[in-house]
Amino acid sequence: MQRVFSGIQPSGVPTLGNYLGAIRNWVPMQDTHDCLYCVVDLHAITQFQKPEDLLRQTREMAAALLACGLDPEKCVLFVQSHVPAHAELAWLFNCVARIGWLNRMTQFKDKAGKNAENASTGLYVYPNLMAADILLYKATSVPVGDDQRQHLELANDIAGKFNHDYAVELFPRIEPFIGGVAARVMSLRDGTKKMSKSDPSDQSRINLNDPDDEIRNKIKRAKTDPDPLPETPAGLGGRPEARNLVGILAAVTGRSPEAVLAEHAGQGFGAFKPLLADALIAHLAPIRTEMERLLRDTAALDAALRRGAEKAEALALPTLAEAKAAMGFLARS
Repeated sequence: MQRVFSGIQPSGVPTLGNYLGAIRNWVPMQDTHDCLYCVVDLHAITQFQKPEDLLRQTREMAAALLACGLDPEKCVLFVQSHVPAHAELAWLFNCVARIGWLNRMTQFKDKAGKNAENASTGLYVYPNLMAADILLYKATSVPVGDDQRQHLELANDIAGKFNHDYAVELFPRIEPFIGGVAARVMSLRDGTKKMSKSDPSDQSRINLNDPDDEIRNKIKRAKTDPDPLPETPAGLGGRPEARNLVGILAAVTGRSPEAVLAEHAGQGFGAFKPLLADALIAHLAPIRTEMERLLRDTAALDAALRRGAEKAEALALPTLAEAKAAMGFLARS
């Protein structure tokens, strides 16, 4: 089976955007690929995290992934820091990657902004750790959004230089995984911006643990326009909020935007929004209930993550040993 690796930061309970844009598509991949899914807590600390928040959010993210359908019997689900080989291979890659390569990474510039001199060095070398995350398992496929494609290219540059410099064929080439239908979910307050946990307004997003009444209220308050829904998606041009709500209903009901509009053409948002809220509640309520159940027993959740880390480490350590041997490190025994 083709091996797939994907990681997600423990930055709080996932939003509807995280779910429809990525997590939901990870579930069927368990049946067709050799999948490793990782809560990347080492990446999270490139920016300061309160210890109690990092601990809570790591568990919340793991519980959310399980509640969305990841099955530890079908995939390897673990926490990044539980496998120290990630950090060790990242250091080896720090010594292979070139500063010029990292200087071209647009995400560092975006996140550091005008305050780059005060950014952590971890944020600067973040792409090297991402390369280590993937290559540690010799994964050949990674589901990534457009914002991460540059990092994937860097990972391939690092793999190629390592193989060339040390005359080995250790690390494979990585390709972006293209599969499933990833819905691009936008803010409920501004249809031109992605739904994001970093938005200061909680009204801009649906969180996977939002109560039913909260979902209904957020959809009721979602920004729209006064025009009725058109008959085809072409009629949504210049109407980003309308396009967003139609896309969300299509995604959670397993239909196309064309089918949604064919059913609701001519309808105003006063009638459309309650239908959308009902569909969201029906889809998300079982996920929220399962998350709550998992988080009530953190000992069992932690044990499941430890078992995942053991499986991941069994795959990771041989690769790390090969890399160190190729570089000339004295073996421990």
